[in-house]
Amino acid sequence: MEYEPVIGLEVHCELKTATKLFCGCSTIFGSDSNTQVCPVCLGLPGTLPVMNEKAVEYAVKIGLALNCTIAKYSKMDRKNYYYPDLPKAYQVSQYDKPLNYAGYLDIITKEGTKRIGVTRAHLEEDAGKLIHQGGKAGRLESSDYSLADYNRGGIPLVEIVSEPDIRSADEAHAYLTALRNILLYIGVSDCNMEEGSLRCDANVSVRPKGTEKFGTRTEIKNMNSFKFAKQAIEYEIKRQSALLDKGERVVQESRLWDVNESKTKTMRSKEEAHDYRYFPEPDLVPIILSEDYVNSIKKNLPELPAAKRTRFVSQYGLTEYDAGVLTSDQELADWYEEGAKHTKNPKGLSNWMMGDMAARMKEEEKELKDLKFEQKKLCELVDLIDKGTINSKQAKEVFIELFDTGKSPEAIVKDKGMVQVSDPAVIEKAVEKVLGENANVVADYKGGKQGVLGFLVGKVMQATQGKANPKLVNEILKKKLDS
Repeated sequence: MEYEPVIGLEVHCELKTATKLFCGCSTIFGSDSNTQVCPVCLGLPGTLPVMNEKAVEYAVKIGLALNCTIAKYSKMDRKNYYYPDLPKAYQVSQYDKPLNYAGYLDIITKEGTKRIGVTRAHLEEDAGKLIHQGGKAGRLESSDYSLADYNRGGIPLVEIVSEPDIRSADEAHAYLTALRNILLYIGVSDCNMEEGSLRCDANVSVRPKGTEKFGTRTEIKNMNSFKFAKQAIEYEIKRQSALLDKGERVVQESRLWDVNESKTKTMRSKEEAHDYRYFPEPDLVPIILSEDYVNSIKKNLPELPAAKRTRFVSQYGLTEYDAGVLTSDQELADWYEEGAKHTKNPKGLSNWMMGDMAARMKEEEKELKDLKFEQKKLCELVDLIDKGTINSKQAKEVFIELFDTGKSPEAIVKDKGMVQVSDPAVIEKAVEKVLGENANVVADYKGGKQGVLGFLVGKVMQATQGKANPKLVNEILKKKLDS
């Protein structure tokens, strides 16, 4: 039977505030274990939490960027569930009155743009971290004991919950990528998945294609890589489909993605719903926002990736794909826009950035800040090609030296004596020489083998030491051969 997957994602985004959600402890990553804690985030008796105003501002930014309704009245709740990495044994989160709700995020798929609903984006405190000692790859199930690091406990995060609108692992990957780009653009998180700033849970079920009723879902927990999230979802879809084909049932449970074995594994069984025994957090006042406060944050939001992508298409004549790549990273988009000021061919600039430049940067593991040249020099190279001073083959040689030294393309061309030959008389002389030396190939062409034209072009380029204008070479060759 053919099955359709139904996927919903829960993304946990740590906010990059200087201090924790309810106390003044630092949020810097990588400090010695249990050195960024205090009586408040450890939940010691007699302590009182105080809301971090910057965390609320960042959470509202996220809501606005995801087209959510921003609640003018929301509250914090106690979620009573045993967290071994939260010493007070409950988490402060939001339940029935979240800060942001009923939003959406548009993603780009092979079929076009698709809208994914965002159920809610609520504020909560992060838990600490358990380090499992001994056993296989530090896994809980085979560890000898666990150590608790409470540094992360109390760091503010926003949990972004999507509607079950996603229908493939590719769509899930596109959603996660688009979401991460937005969070980086608005500056609320560093989104460093290796450090746990961005984590993802996926709820996955399958149903016979054409039916409306949802199947039994499983939850894949704590994935810290978009690549692994995609692989885990693909695996889970196949696993559940195989079970149904065999007449077996899917068990509702939480599962983990095992990177080493490339499969999901049972973490714990899960009933229809946990009884978290939520109740309003008695030590915190409700969050009441004025219209002016929300509007002031909205007014100061930067241009978001989707809007920037649309503008790049119309303003610079880029394809949707090119614009999508260039706006996928804010620093890259800014670098391109600065460069576009220095050339009349912004499409040519994007081609070099996405082609040779991106390849060399990846090969040498460099970032934009590591480049030895600024945008103006790359635009200089683009203009040299457009003016016919050098051809595309020569340009690649020039780019290598530009990348390695930062030297001006005009200076490189001058030093290497690379100026392209565009004099028709000079090219015609080279063409006649090549045709005379390759009479058999000329006969093949006249006999209908037009593919040999490329061979003859190459011979002319070789005869002119690669300096001839390829367009003129083609034109003159064809004129001579067809006469």
